[in-house]
Amino acid sequence: MANMSLICLFLMIALLFVNVSEAEEEIRVYELKNREFSVKITNYGATVLSVILPDKHGKFNDVVLGYDSIEGYKNDSTYFGALVGRVANRIGGAHFTLHGIQYKLPANDGNNTLHGGFRGFSDVIWTMKSYKKDSHITLTYNSVDGEEGFPGDLSVMVTYMLIERNKLAIKMEAKSLNKATPVNLASHTYWNLGGHNSGDILSHTIQLFASKITPVNDELIPTGEIATVKGTPYDFLHPRSIRSKFNDLPSGYDINYVLDSSSNKHLKKVAVVEEGKSGRKMELWSNQPGVQFYTSNMLKDTKGKGGYVYSKYGAFCLETQGFPDSVNHPNFPSQIVNPGETYKHVMVYRFTAD
Repeated sequence: MANMSLICLFLMIALLFVNVSEAEEEIRVYELKNREFSVKITNYGATVLSVILPDKHGKFNDVVLGYDSIEGYKNDSTYFGALVGRVANRIGGAHFTLHGIQYKLPANDGNNTLHGGFRGFSDVIWTMKSYKKDSHITLTYNSVDGEEGFPGDLSVMVTYMLIERNKLAIKMEAKSLNKATPVNLASHTYWNLGGHNSGDILSHTIQLFASKITPVNDELIPTGEIATVKGTPYDFLHPRSIRSKFNDLPSGYDINYVLDSSSNKHLKKVAVVEEGKSGRKMELWSNQPGVQFYTSNMLKDTKGKGGYVYSKYGAFCLETQGFPDSVNHPNFPSQIVNPGETYKHVMVYRFTAD
């Protein structure tokens, strides 16, 4: 009997190593490519690894920050290129109440929950459902009831697709299977249109189609107020350089903008960003109510692609999203998805160079 017990133990250990090995083997890198640009994506965190675009002279550069290997992403605390969820951004106090039940979440950002907790969607292996190099890739993930404290089983899908010659679209969907749950997915790509290794982004010109913001406290949790940007450093209704109001806001930008309504029934214009030296321009549309504008204020001495060291203000993020901490602010647009309902989030980028 003792020998049988030992054999069973050894078999269990062997199976454990096999499973770990298989999990490692499941991580893949996929490329989407046409004549104008290419995008690399991994199923680890459904992460954007690179976006290679021509400048006005036809020279190609990678315009997103990241690492040389998948190992870098596994140890990452910046969320480079990641698809974050179940709930992106912050949940104040790491808790919320839904239908009379209080849910306690892991506090991985001081007293608060950030980007889904310690092991959010950016730290799991997604399953490749469909892939065509010149067209699209679709990845899926099944999040179980209680994962990182969130209620209900959730079926999640993201599709990255090339459209026409110079557009990249991201379509995120999540279906609640058995319990009401908050859902707020976001693409956390760090952009530098001069090239990932070209220095800071302070000279980039940006226009944001948003007249209001959701002010935050010193822990970056919304106060519940919705305030106008008029007369403040947050006003980017007309194009200006990112650095132009840094004297009034020396810590940089990390705030949710309330996107203005649009005559387009499906997508709102979110932003236009231009970089003068390369001539690259990025335009963004989405169906979401908000966008987090972040100037990588907390980026510090991070060794990235090709050994280049990324520093503060080395990139900007435009994370279209529902409002942060909406589960604790009834006046914010609801992010609750009920059983049988499907959350849908669309982003469309257009890249040009003149």
